[in-house]
This record gives sequence, structure tokens and C-alpha cells, in this order.
Amino acid sequence: MTTDIDNAARPGLLRRLAAIFYDSWLIVGIWLLGVIIDTVLRDEQGLGLAISHIPLQLFIIATPFLFFGWFWTHGGQTLGMRAWRLKLLDDKGQPLTWRQSLIRVAGAYLSALALGLGYLWILLDPDRLSWHDRLSSTRLVILSK
Repeated sequence: MTTDIDNAARPGLLRRLAAIFYDSWLIVGIWLLGVIIDTVLRDEQGLGLAISHIPLQLFIIATPFLFFGWFWTHGGQTLGMRAWRLKLLDDKGQPLTWRQSLIRVAGAYLSALALGLGYLWILLDPDRLSWHDRLSSTRLVILSK
């Protein structure tokens, strides 16, 4: 049995990377705000480098999970995905759950850390799915104009 999502147009690697590029700038901006807040708080308390950077490190790690998780569970599109007319759905054509979103972000890290092989897999996969698509049971589709 085929569903509409099975027949939907799938984006190639370049379109995916373009959306990632857009979203990366947004995440870097959020990280910079966190660094500024961390720096201001340290200077106001006169602590300088005497205090641990663990809260900032946790913030930097959590930001992509929260950023992508929020957008994917609330409409299936990040700002970069909207610009490139991409939408993320589960393999049944439904919106993602937080669990799927977190698995997808973690899988995307794995895809990138494996020298990008998880992303390059799109070029070989007959359904144009990356490793993190398969791990999270999600699909990216191209929206019509």
C-alpha cells in the first residue's frame, strides 16, 4: 500500500545542504547570545575564568536539539527548510514527535561525524534517504510552489 508521502518528491543532497546552511546561521546566532550572556554574568560576578563553563557547554549541545525539535514538532519546517520548500514528516505522512526529532538530530550528528557518509548516502539510496531519515523513520519532501 502506497501513501502520498511515498509519491512525494524527495530533495537531493544540495537542497538539503542549502537548508542546513541557512539553519546553521540561526543556531550560531543563538550560540553567540549564550556566549554573550555567559560572558556578562562572569564579568558582573568578577569570576572571570574561575568558574566552570559547563552551563555554556550544555547550552551549546542542547541548542540544536531544541531548535530542530521545536520546529519539526510544530509544523515540520525550520526557517531554512521553508526557504527551500522542504517539509519533514514521519514515514506515514504525520508530524514528528519529540522522540523522532531527538533521534533525528542525534542521527544527523552521527551522519556528519562519519565524515559525512550519512548525508552522502542520499546519493546511493533509492528513496533519497539519509542515515538519520532511516533511524528516525522520517522523510523530507519538497513542497509545491
